[in-house]
Amino acid sequence: MKKSSWILILAGLTLIGLVSIALTYQSPVLAAPNPQMTNFPTPTPGSDGRIIYIVQDGDTLWRIAAVSGLDLADLRDLNQLGVEDIVFPGQQLFLGLGGPAGEQPTAAPFITESSAEPTDTPVPGLGTLCVLLFEDINGDSMRQEEEISLPGGAINISNRDGSISITEDTLEHDPNSATDDYFCTEGLDEGDYNVSVAIPEGYNPTTSLNTGIQLLAGDTTFLTFGAQAGSVVIEDDPSPPGTSGSTPLLGVIGAILLLGGIGLGVYSIWFRR
Repeated sequence: MKKSSWILILAGLTLIGLVSIALTYQSPVLAAPNPQMTNFPTPTPGSDGRIIYIVQDGDTLWRIAAVSGLDLADLRDLNQLGVEDIVFPGQQLFLGLGGPAGEQPTAAPFITESSAEPTDTPVPGLGTLCVLLFEDINGDSMRQEEEISLPGGAINISNRDGSISITEDTLEHDPNSATDDYFCTEGLDEGDYNVSVAIPEGYNPTTSLNTGIQLLAGDTTFLTFGAQAGSVVIEDDPSPPGTSGSTPLLGVIGAILLLGGIGLGVYSIWFRR
């Protein structure tokens, strides 16, 4: 190919490039169309005062919060939506309650299911408490079979809050008693109780006269207290039939004194002669 042909080809390509550049600068620049947003319908309060917005195409939680004047976090809280939740067309969103300007929207009320069956109120159980004051003949603080009920004393039963206080005299021994002379109180509410006894005059206690117990529902609790006759009671007791009121030691002393008197009399008569 001749040199002149190459020159013509290069000149033609240069001309075509210049024309293309000129057309580019002369043509109007077309801007990308702005995204079209749907109109935001102004929600109005319903008959109950609740403001409900129905989500439109293209809506987002951010746009709805911005247009309605709510904080995005508040809008989520009012409708129990999480950070990852999205809205869809036709969804109803609660925006607040209609009222004076500046009133803060409150969360939509939720109905909770309640149990159909009523809850039973627990009823305290009942128990029985039996108390006995016995005559502790041998003073060992332990009741033997022959140590029977001691009359003339008193029993007091009371609970901690003072709502129950029972006082009763101790029972006299009854050989036909099914409870073995115990004073029993039935139908007591379960709980903590204090039990004390008073012993008759002239007796000394052989056990503690006061104790605290916990009465359990359905239980029958037995408590025993002992007392022994003192010296005053023993001296006042009549002597058993067929026995002398004096002791053997006094008899021996009397015999010695009698013999001494006789001896002195004999001695005096002898020396007078």
